[in-house]
Amino acid sequence: MNKHLSTTGLAAIFALSILPSAQAETFQTEKVAVSAERVVEGLSHPWGLDFLPNGELIVTEREGLIRIVGANGLSDPVEGVPEVSARGQGGLLDIAVAPDFATSNTIFFTFSEPGDRGAGTAVARAKLVRDGDAARLDDVEVIFTMNRKTGTRQHFGSRIVFLPDGTLTFSIGDRGEGNRAQDMNDHAGAVLRINQDGSIPADNPWAGGGGAKELWSKGHRNPQGMTYDPVTKGLLTVEHGARGGDEVNQPEAGKNYGWPVISYGVNYSGTRIGEGTEAAGYEQPLFYWDPSIAPSGLAVYQGDMFPEWNGDLLAGALKFELLSRLDRDESGKILSEERILDGEFGRIRDVNVAPDGSIWLLTDENNGAIVRLTRAD
Repeated sequence: MNKHLSTTGLAAIFALSILPSAQAETFQTEKVAVSAERVVEGLSHPWGLDFLPNGELIVTEREGLIRIVGANGLSDPVEGVPEVSARGQGGLLDIAVAPDFATSNTIFFTFSEPGDRGAGTAVARAKLVRDGDAARLDDVEVIFTMNRKTGTRQHFGSRIVFLPDGTLTFSIGDRGEGNRAQDMNDHAGAVLRINQDGSIPADNPWAGGGGAKELWSKGHRNPQGMTYDPVTKGLLTVEHGARGGDEVNQPEAGKNYGWPVISYGVNYSGTRIGEGTEAAGYEQPLFYWDPSIAPSGLAVYQGDMFPEWNGDLLAGALKFELLSRLDRDESGKILSEERILDGEFGRIRDVNVAPDGSIWLLTDENNGAIVRLTRAD
């Protein structure tokens, strides 16, 4: 998320034109009344969203389109997007505005990249160039390519998060082949860390050997939500379990989060996964859901609009079609869960907090929407 919006930019975000037929709906939560309104509809399975410094939004559609949302509504597709393999869960995935976008015009995005043996998650960077109402990508460069492409159609991940040191982290699922998450020479089932030019940080846990140099942590099934947590000063992920066992994890350098050796879920057939819920050498989740909610999209709430929620986690749910608020104490320990918007807007794919404190959701539907949450009072 871009933290460098000007006052004008904040005003532009708040003034985005609402659909003519849209009306705000009010929902009472445990601590505050929330107003929800669809800002945009008509997107095809939107996947990732970020804020531009001028107050506009940039959003991806899984089939391979990038669009900009501003005061005049939804733009035509941005030109110059590379070919994506839009099959199954693959396609154009997350998007992130560079911390120095105001001077560099650089964006980053993840996508399922086609190759000789199938597809794999890739990371690209590009310059966003504006020409009136039109926009295009220039100097597109793929800075990371998954080292083993396959024909499976699921578990690509993938979210992008910048760390305070300027490095770029991103997630990749196990590609539907669980054992890959335990192969330290395989990019699958991992959180990875690179520099913004694609080079390898010297302090990565396997930079000196013993595994793929880009790896940060392993043993992840399919992390489709990831964020930096200012409370614990580290990364947080939400990831899909199998039948049960969706997890919140805190990926740390060189650690293994267990999939498919340990899990709080079971196989879809009902049989046990691996060694059970714990084993030596594998990290425990901070929280897990059983039954699965299918979490995708994660944010730590920090803002003035909902001070009651400061420090809490907000996770979208695809299967259960809701927003999960995980209440935390000052140390970051998860205390309880509140479920919001249950079934009201469909499958929630992404969660973002704007600098004014409003919360922005993407719905993963054929007629996908951008939904803005504000304080009802």
